Amino acid sequence: MSKFPSSPEEALKVFLEFLSVEKGLSSNTVLSYSRDIQKLFRFFQKDKVQWNKAREDDLTRFIHHQSRAGLSARSLARLISSLKSFYKFLILDGILKKNPAVNLSSPKTWLALPQFLTLTEVELLLNQPDEKDARGLRDKAMLELLYATGLRVSELVALKPKDLNLEDGFLLCRGKGSKERIVPLGASAIKALRKYLDEARPKLMKQPAEGLFLTRRGKVFTRQGFWKLLKSHARKAGLEMKISPHTLRHSFATHLLERGADLRSVQLMLGHSQITTTQIYTHVSRERLRRVYEKFHPRA
Repeated sequence: MSKFPSSPEEALKVFLEFLSVEKGLSSNTVLSYSRDIQKLFRFFQKDKVQWNKAREDDLTRFIHHQSRAGLSARSLARLISSLKSFYKFLILDGILKKNPAVNLSSPKTWLALPQFLTLTEVELLLNQPDEKDARGLRDKAMLELLYATGLRVSELVALKPKDLNLEDGFLLCRGKGSKERIVPLGASAIKALRKYLDEARPKLMKQPAEGLFLTRRGKVFTRQGFWKLLKSHARKAGLEMKISPHTLRHSFATHLLERGADLRSVQLMLGHSQITTTQIYTHVSRERLRRVYEKFHPRA
């Protein structure tokens, strides 16, 4: 049994160390857990609830409070997962005897289906970068690569030139929990990457840099930097829907499944640890089929 934490801050510190050291989760994932639990502690402080004596109805009120504050369905689901993991850890570590989060669940109706682009919209987006200069060649390569592989944006900006094998058409990706996976590359992505590496990256490199994709100052791209770049090209393409890097990941998975790819292969390419996570894309495909049927069948 661990020494009983004297404060919520100490309990959170022990939990985060467990996630990082024993579970081997990435720093981004650990940070997400930290933010979620800190939100809970602030709510408890305002509501005068002792963190180590919280009951199920206290957690339920917190979740409803976050929902009313405008937290998205997917963020609520992640929040509930964070709460369940935190209290499960406290029980396993002998810090608490009763788990107030054990019965918390995410109603399936809360989870919105992921948004994705049509093939026409993808083409519009990928054709926006001006390939006459180094930054345009870089942007083209990043967009082509993201759609070709379904990488997470954190995985995209962490790539190094040595991770690419353009001759055989694949890349080595380090995903969540530092797990490595091999992802195939398509002809369009390979062509854009070759052009970027040959003509653009040398011009952008102001000093030795390990990162594959560089900013105009020669620095490695950040997630936020790529997000801004993507939104700029989406605006130029006239795309009305709200687009994030994950939109291209969703599009990658949806388009593969619609064309007959098996779920297990898509799971491996996306780096999902559980196939149930990948299965949401089958719901997307079925929902789309239903809309097509209702629109075009004469007796629908």
